[in-house]
Amino acid sequence: MVPSDLLFHKEHEWVRIDGNRATVGISHYAQNALGDIVYVALPKIGTLVSFAREMAEMESTKAVSPLYAPIGGTVVSVNEALKDHPELINSDPYGKGWVVVVETKTPAEVDQLMTAGDYENFIKTLDH
Repeated sequence: MVPSDLLFHKEHEWVRIDGNRATVGISHYAQNALGDIVYVALPKIGTLVSFAREMAEMESTKAVSPLYAPIGGTVVSVNEALKDHPELINSDPYGKGWVVVVETKTPAEVDQLMTAGDYENFIKTLDH
């Protein structure tokens, strides 16, 4: 089940908007496809990220995968718990497994993201 209060990027990142800040993580679908996440390379606070560009990296038992910025801006917070417990992304992708918070100056970029319903339809097309 995809939380209805989130927006989604086609690369499977989710966004929870709160004013000009966006909390970002990866979807349940993505963490399931990756398998057990064993390491997360987090960006530094203050890093400028651009829409749809790589901003972090996750290593799983299957592969190393980029995390794309679903909204551009400045990284203002990172989930430090992931350094010692990257598996939080697997166990709670929409909660304790969040990755970064980005402060944006271009909130209109969220118009390029999918609603939860659109994302559910999108991932159905991938399973065929």
